[in-house]
Amino acid sequence: MNTVKERLEFSISIKAPRSIVWEKMLADQSYRKWASVFMQGSHFIGDWSTESKILFLAPDKKGINMGMVSRIRKNRSHELISIEHLGLVSEGNEDTESEEAINWAGAMENYLFQEKDGHTVLNVELDTTEEYKRMFQDTWPKALERIKELCEKS
Repeated sequence: MNTVKERLEFSISIKAPRSIVWEKMLADQSYRKWASVFMQGSHFIGDWSTESKILFLAPDKKGINMGMVSRIRKNRSHELISIEHLGLVSEGNEDTESEEAINWAGAMENYLFQEKDGHTVLNVELDTTEEYKRMFQDTWPKALERIKELCEKS
């Protein structure tokens, strides 16, 4: 049974070139800083190259990694990162077969970087289920503000 996914969109203007915004969003140490808005200890394992597998993880209360199993569908340097979610990581194990994992399969998350009047407009588009909609609506604007802070103090 597939859960209906809804597309959410968020945007922020950052006074920095695309190359800086790109780097701060995707580099390991700065990713950990802005992604901690979602969950303390958030990090990724893998890389951002097209068709590569990447795990988005954070420790649960017992310190065991949980998160998403994903693939980078497109990477156009300084322009677009497109991520397809394939399943979940639960209790440290990849899961692409449970009902919950299948509900996430095919969900997309896109980061678009556009330069405009000396700023970078960062747009985030993502698919979500009703269960996570409110959480993303609350946390993505905070995450974008954190990215902006990291970029503008560079």
